[in-house]
Amino acid sequence: MKQLREFDIAFVGLKPGVHTFQYQITDSFFENYGPQDFTNCNATVKLQFDKKSNFFMLKFEVGGSVTVTCDRCGQPFEMQLWDDFDQVVKLVEAPGELQVDEDPEVTYISKTESHFNVGGLIYEFINLSIPMQRIHPVDSEGKSSCDPKVLEMLDKMNSQEQDKTNPIWKGLEKFKDN
Repeated sequence: MKQLREFDIAFVGLKPGVHTFQYQITDSFFENYGPQDFTNCNATVKLQFDKKSNFFMLKFEVGGSVTVTCDRCGQPFEMQLWDDFDQVVKLVEAPGELQVDEDPEVTYISKTESHFNVGGLIYEFINLSIPMQRIHPVDSEGKSSCDPKVLEMLDKMNSQEQDKTNPIWKGLEKFKDN
């Protein structure tokens, strides 16, 4: 996987304090990372880069939208992204030795580095902004905006399942209230 140079931050030339960067992320960004389970990414990532003497405090604000497939009805829909993430980057002598800590919010880089690439963090944070369960949102009346035909079939299947009683459990019903 190649690192995209547009996501390199040359921190050596930056004065101490807060610096702001903004990135527009589209589907072409994800070509470097392989196939994704979403399409039509139109995200904006705002990065506040707070430079201190031996570390950096990064705050990523992710916004925008992606098209995902509904887990309930199987139809695509546009999901809004909105999340923020904090990351600390520490400058150390030997960064390889400090990976034992495994704190996901802390990254170690060598003091001899002059650039820090945020592309991997942006990839990670956009993926973390998408929930595991993806279901169409409800409309203004509180009804699901899933495909009505699929919802009808699911209701029919659910009612058929409730009608069936398993004879294995029949004898245990008498202990239910005890």
